[in-house]
Amino acid sequence: MTETTAWTASSVFASADEPAPSVPVYLAGQGADAQKLGLAAPQSAWLDAQKFLGAAKKAMLLPDADGRLTGVVLGAGDGKGGEPSGPSELLLGQLASSLPAGLYRLANQPAEAELAAIAWGLGSYRFTRYRASDRKKSEAPRAQLVIPGGVDAARVANIVEAIWFGRDLINTPASDMGPDELEQAARDIAGRHGASISVIKGDGLLKHNFPMIHAVGRAHPRAPRLIDIAWGPLDAEKITLVGKGITFDTGGLDIKPPSAMLIMKKDMGGAATALALGHMIMGQKLKCRLRILLPVAENSISGDAFRPGDILKSRAGYTVEIGNTDAEGRLVLADALALADEESPKSIFVFATLTGAARTALGPDLPAFFTDDDAFASTLTPLSARIGDPVWRLPLWDGYRRHLDSDVADMNNVWDTPFAGAITAALFLRRFVKNAGRFAHFDLYGWRTSARPLGPKGGEPQTARAVMEFLRAELQA
Repeated sequence: MTETTAWTASSVFASADEPAPSVPVYLAGQGADAQKLGLAAPQSAWLDAQKFLGAAKKAMLLPDADGRLTGVVLGAGDGKGGEPSGPSELLLGQLASSLPAGLYRLANQPAEAELAAIAWGLGSYRFTRYRASDRKKSEAPRAQLVIPGGVDAARVANIVEAIWFGRDLINTPASDMGPDELEQAARDIAGRHGASISVIKGDGLLKHNFPMIHAVGRAHPRAPRLIDIAWGPLDAEKITLVGKGITFDTGGLDIKPPSAMLIMKKDMGGAATALALGHMIMGQKLKCRLRILLPVAENSISGDAFRPGDILKSRAGYTVEIGNTDAEGRLVLADALALADEESPKSIFVFATLTGAARTALGPDLPAFFTDDDAFASTLTPLSARIGDPVWRLPLWDGYRRHLDSDVADMNNVWDTPFAGAITAALFLRRFVKNAGRFAHFDLYGWRTSARPLGPKGGEPQTARAVMEFLRAELQA
């Protein structure tokens, strides 16, 4: 898809039709009985000698009399607590990155066989673009999982490749992932699925009435832009994804401290998530009219940078007083949301690395989401936990709307206190959506802070799999 993609899913999966011998992988619960796993006596004795009790994440390689690998046992613990949440099948991701090259199969069909295969694929990911040693590893043979019987191999491959793609985009530094490169990634996705794409760039944003996207990005020589992808029948249910594409965020004139800028390459994580989700929707041919809107800019500093105290006019006609230039994501999203709302879609989903307040409340592993659709929220929360892509609802508390009031404009872009920052940001965005049937905003971190079974430390398009699972059920109902 892009030059950052190191491999495709075919490198870590194999078809059940392939006759090559494979090594069995056993998932063993707490207090595992080796005999119940169906192991031969020497293998059972080996596990007993190693005092293997099925503790979560504990893996044992089973040798034969000549020292050859004949099986792998992975501890599942109590059957819960897969990473970062969900069933134990998710723990299989850790084997994909740690086992020697070869062909493996699940010895027993787990309850969540598809999820086990997805976990294997996600755990296989490595970002290999910049280190020669990593590039060599990516070219070497890998541990491959035979897709379990009854599992849709094409669907698994689509999900895994979409998440790899999103991770690659986020992991790539801003020197190689600016507005031009993010646009090219969007064109890659659109071209792969036969979608249409249009781009409004630079001063064209002013001509076409996207003044806040222009204001945020005008200080950098890499021009800001709005990317617009459309796919699917015109008369189908309209689903619109809006993703924040700030390719690097200095904070603008309200500059961030150095420590807060270290991973600001991930501030386009919302756009990466929208593209990953779009790749799944189009790849699995969901019955919808899909639109993906990506407001893309670099929030930089120059003599032309927008300033605290400036008053910007938005596409929706509202005027916005700038209380802080580091609250730029909601500005670019507001113009894109106003455009999205003009065609009254059934659903608008917003993805953004928007506030530190959401991380303070819920930490890096649990994205906050805001919606006015209670039925959607009550379905999505348990679903997201089940597949290991968890989210948690925070309220669109109308009582805080007054804190975005301005003495000189229709609204301010911030509340000048440390309180409820994620909620007030969501309320700001909500003002620009009037006609959509459903509004949902995901305030995500876009980054895994340490290696886990589902992937290494680094970029993560959080919430993409969860929303896809919801839409698949809703649109096929």
